[in-house]
Amino acid sequence: MSLDWTQICAQRLARHHLLRPHTDLTEVVRAMCGAHAQIMAAGELSVGIRTNASRGDVQHALWHDRTLVKTFGPRGTVHFLPTADLPLWTAALSAIPGQASGFAEGVRMTPDQTRQVIDAIGIALKDAELTVDELTEALVDLAGPWAGEKVMPAFQTFWPRWRQATTEAANSGVLCFGLNKGRKVTYTNPHRWLPGLQPVDPDQALAELVNRYLHAYGPATPAQFARWLSASPAWAAKLFASLDLRQVDVAGTPAWLAAGDTLGSGENVQGVRLLPYFDAYTVGCFPRELVFPGRAFERVLNRGQAGNYPVLLVDGVIKGVWHQRRSGRKIDVTVEPFGKLTARQHKDLEGQVDRAGEIQDGKATLTIGTVTVGPHA
Repeated sequence: MSLDWTQICAQRLARHHLLRPHTDLTEVVRAMCGAHAQIMAAGELSVGIRTNASRGDVQHALWHDRTLVKTFGPRGTVHFLPTADLPLWTAALSAIPGQASGFAEGVRMTPDQTRQVIDAIGIALKDAELTVDELTEALVDLAGPWAGEKVMPAFQTFWPRWRQATTEAANSGVLCFGLNKGRKVTYTNPHRWLPGLQPVDPDQALAELVNRYLHAYGPATPAQFARWLSASPAWAAKLFASLDLRQVDVAGTPAWLAAGDTLGSGENVQGVRLLPYFDAYTVGCFPRELVFPGRAFERVLNRGQAGNYPVLLVDGVIKGVWHQRRSGRKIDVTVEPFGKLTARQHKDLEGQVDRAGEIQDGKATLTIGTVTVGPHA
């Protein structure tokens, strides 16, 4: 069965709640398979444009209601995830075959040392929110001085050895982000607000993750799923082959949907959206040559990597870039379309700029012009 690209875009936009806002932050983040939050403000904007929420509402869900958790998700990058879904995510991410450590002998931790550090992290964070320095002191006491040795090259400095295990500790369900102490990041233990957290069966978790990904981003190939997770394509191909999935055709290439998925939302895909850095839609949607047509492929993708620019989404595909500068409550938004906008699209864009200002508790103004800022690292 061959599927129409316009129909696929409509489905993805609807399931990402980019056609109309949803009222539940948690459900929106679940539908996205996590909101990328390496840049906190971008994560807040990703959620806000899909809901009626402000960044304050997102922060309230994270630090007060605890319905969202900031932790390490797909690709080992920082995401907002529904707290209630941690048993699924920890099981699935822990079951992905790991890649060999890139650290040299003498820096690299052994499997036994990694286990010691993860156990110690769980104990140290059981009832606390600790900065990196505070956690380092605790781990030296619990695991030994070797855990705190500054041997990891990172950002023109050296980090303590234990930080190799940060993502694995998160995948084990003993570490997530806490509320910042001033400008310093803190970590804590998610068991504090999800008592009895235990990963579900790994096979069931991986099957569910595939189905969720295909629901939000499908049709997709095993290689595309693997790229989204930063996993082995061969492993992903075996995983897809083990599941009950529906094969379809996208632009002459076989791709897959979850079994029973009926593609076709019936929605009108016409419309303009502003997506921030590393928005889930930008990063998770394939094939790249269709999602980033024409000039967008060269201008927006950074060595094939999506997300390094905030993008202008027109009718479900990337048709420009944008950037904002803030001074107090004033937010200057520059949008560079890759082509002429219709009067209706320009009006939609003005509405999107207004909405971006509302989410960020500011007043945004629009300028159409060239974006001179380079890609985010």
